[in-house]
Amino acid sequence: MFKQGFDNEKYLQMQSSHIRERLASFGGKLYLEFGGKLYDDYHAARVLPGFQPDSKLRMLLQLKEQVEMVIAINAADIEKNKVRGDLGITYDMDVIRLIDVFRGFGLFVSSVVLTRYTPNAQVNAFQSRLESLGVRVYHHFAIEGYPANVSHIVSEDGYGRNDYIETTRELVVVTAPGPGSGKLATCMSQLYHEHKRGVQAGYAKFETFPVWNMPLNHPVNLAYEAATADLSDVNMIDPFHLEAYGATTVNYNRDVEAFPVLVAMFEKILGYCPYKSPTDMGVNMVGNCITDDAVCREASGQEILRRYYAALCDLKKGKTSDNVVHKLELLMKKAGVTVEDRSVVAAALAKEAQTDAPAAAMELPDGRIVTGKTSDVLGACAALLLNALKALGGMRDRLHLISPVVLDPIQHLKVEHLGNRNPRLHTDETLIALSICAATNPTAELAMEQLDKLRGCEVHSTVILSEVDERIFKRLGVNLTCEPRFRG
Repeated sequence: MFKQGFDNEKYLQMQSSHIRERLASFGGKLYLEFGGKLYDDYHAARVLPGFQPDSKLRMLLQLKEQVEMVIAINAADIEKNKVRGDLGITYDMDVIRLIDVFRGFGLFVSSVVLTRYTPNAQVNAFQSRLESLGVRVYHHFAIEGYPANVSHIVSEDGYGRNDYIETTRELVVVTAPGPGSGKLATCMSQLYHEHKRGVQAGYAKFETFPVWNMPLNHPVNLAYEAATADLSDVNMIDPFHLEAYGATTVNYNRDVEAFPVLVAMFEKILGYCPYKSPTDMGVNMVGNCITDDAVCREASGQEILRRYYAALCDLKKGKTSDNVVHKLELLMKKAGVTVEDRSVVAAALAKEAQTDAPAAAMELPDGRIVTGKTSDVLGACAALLLNALKALGGMRDRLHLISPVVLDPIQHLKVEHLGNRNPRLHTDETLIALSICAATNPTAELAMEQLDKLRGCEVHSTVILSEVDERIFKRLGVNLTCEPRFRG
């Protein structure tokens, strides 16, 4: 059975309460920069078993009547069609998706701010689309000398040029489709404009990782470094917090490096800085809701290994550099994990050696490991899926779930009409064939009923999979790794 290491209900209550306290401390209005993924934080769910991917959104729902959502997107990311890697959609499409998600939960989305705005046809078309959805759009501009030239930034020629975002509620959550969108600059610009208007407002930051009140080299924090290995982010002791309080806390390099500039901006805008350290700015309560440290350590070690294999495959595809792989190897060493700690790797490689063809292995929730081999009919991962469903449903291993009456026409279509060189079914085709059989075959129906049990299972393939197979495993909630080689 999957082990829990995190109390999600405690987190929802504690986190919303802490944000209320921070809001009250500023006496009226708080701009809350929301880092990371607000709605679908699967990384947090993997390293903190028990954390739900939509936990942060559910937490905000407890503050629903006070919350107003502002989404920031860098205009340059619209122009270059920047893609969110985990979802495979462009940043501008993700903004539309987030608006729909937030509104679907009853949250008030008031506006979108186009940061570093310069007019062009693509950006203007996106603005028109947003306005057709009833979303107000504001423009913020690139500021010469940002972030070092504080006197220029905090002036009428700096933040003063930006549109003032009209907000009506006391808690303004500034979020974005990804990093580099300008969330912090949006918050600081708003503080400048609010101060000009005589409105008392404050700023705070919500960032799940690194966890400030856990050790620097705790696997949970190391897993965050693994997730951002390509960005060159590093966790570090917050020197400002240590000097101010004599206490050790963890932050990351970008916040620590930017803090002196933020202090200068606060002093220029408000006349004082409300914070003594980057850690002070944060409101994250995740570290207080871990119930089983050993479970979270193990889960984080597995996440680092998954990131390592992903980097190896990206290197093979020419999508990353040796430096990223080397950094992940260092993180593995710090966390005390090796590829031998991922049991599905050895099982998949052993099956490949036995059959002399690509293979795959899956660890089921109860710890059993099943494998799949390549055949004339099924690819290794398609076979693995069927074998896993049979094992979960208590069926005989040699049982055939898909009737030839269904299988043969699919193979004929693939080879004779769609130009495929071999008739083997991919995972998506296998699941469609199984669902057709389930209409008349109770055993196939029983197998289909096991699909939800695959969520959270670990899988390893001895070859890099097609995008189709990767996408199916992602939708099933399976944690996939691959050997960094293409099928021969």
